[in-house]
Amino acid sequence: MDVDNKLILKLEDILANYQKLETDLSNPEIINDRDKYKKIIKKHSELEHTITLYKEYKKNIETVNENETLLEDKNNDKEFLKLARDEIAELTKNNSNLLKDIKLSLLTRDKNIGKNIIVEIRAGTGGDESSLFVSDLFRMYSKYAENHNCKVEVLSFNQTGLKGYKEIIFSIIGKTAYENLQYEMGAHRVQRVPQTETSGRIHTSAVTVAIMPEIDEKDIDINPNDLRIDTYRSSGAGGQHVNTTDSAIRITHLPTNLVVTCQDERSQHKNKQKAMKILRARLSDKFEEEAKKEVADARKEQVGSGDRSERIRTYNFPQRRITDHRNNQSYFKFEAFMEGEIQEMLDDLKTYFKEKQIAESDI
Repeated sequence: MDVDNKLILKLEDILANYQKLETDLSNPEIINDRDKYKKIIKKHSELEHTITLYKEYKKNIETVNENETLLEDKNNDKEFLKLARDEIAELTKNNSNLLKDIKLSLLTRDKNIGKNIIVEIRAGTGGDESSLFVSDLFRMYSKYAENHNCKVEVLSFNQTGLKGYKEIIFSIIGKTAYENLQYEMGAHRVQRVPQTETSGRIHTSAVTVAIMPEIDEKDIDINPNDLRIDTYRSSGAGGQHVNTTDSAIRITHLPTNLVVTCQDERSQHKNKQKAMKILRARLSDKFEEEAKKEVADARKEQVGSGDRSERIRTYNFPQRRITDHRNNQSYFKFEAFMEGEIQEMLDDLKTYFKEKQIAESDI
């Protein structure tokens, strides 16, 4: 049995289930049971898009079959037969596209779609150049967020003396944040001539980007007894206040030994809030990665895992070219890209990973 036949059998089961749900929605007993009715409405709504596509697919198949029957009748005139053949070709092409859309609709919806995200950018190899590129990427993502009605909130940073960052952690608040930026996780490589390089030699450095969905308190259970919370005097820029007050917070999650620090706010309470936001995201990410690893151990490559050690992109300043190595796409609107105009690339990546998921799924 080929893949399409297996898919059709699966769709017929979904259609039968959908029709049963429609019957249930007219059942007075279910209507009077508010919780049950809401669950059925939700399930019905989840299946509706797939069923609409499948019904169109089935209707096209019926029309194609009717036209093929007409072609068998040699009494029909040539013009009529040509119209039938043209319609068969058009509907066959349409159904090929419909099958692709149906498969996409059957992929498990990511539970993090619609969530805000926490972004961590850290300097890697390359010294000062790497720190400066952290600043460049922070600007790029901030500009992108601003242009797409999202808000940026800096949670923590460690700045260098050259207007760069050893690391910066910030949240992007907006319904499209996770959906659009989820595939940015990984190692970003930059090739350019440093300002301090007199010989014009191209320097290669790298930074790492982590993308984590923001986690609500109710979505992850953190036992207060598992936390060690230390306060200390803030250091670095911030004026006289931060140097004379124990406002900085260090939270250690003892079972995992994850450590989060925050000293950017004058208020100890605000620093603790920010630190807990980062800790929840990191813990959720850690548990998610462990679960993925169990699956990945059974196959060599994890679809869309976003391994942080993987080099995903190169920013070549001399050639004004940005190349994503996962789908081998290059982009040449360099200045606009670095100013946050990255939606074309993000859309290409979403399409690439969805098609990859379809190819490696059992749909």
